[in-house]
Amino acid sequence: MANERNLFEEEPDIIYIPDDEGNEEEFEVIMKFEVDGSDNKYMMVVPLEAGDEDSDEVYAFRYEEDGDDLKLYMIEDDAEWEIVEETFNTLVAELDGGNVHE
Repeated sequence: MANERNLFEEEPDIIYIPDDEGNEEEFEVIMKFEVDGSDNKYMMVVPLEAGDEDSDEVYAFRYEEDGDDLKLYMIEDDAEWEIVEETFNTLVAELDGGNVHE
């Protein structure tokens, strides 16, 4: 069991995203993925300082990496959002797949 626990105690991938007022907020990257048939890359993030236990907010961004620079883009197209949401849900279901057949 100790070995399993160590696998999940990796250092979280933290990014900083400025809000509307220019204040940087910390977010943990919970997943990165590409959509089949597209060169676009996406990441799902959650706020680190979510003081509200009811706040299960997950944010999705399209991103590009240029060396050490990370550029985030809001997903504003409904069709693109549906594809990202479907892919995310599929990946989460695959990760939880071992628990489905209990």
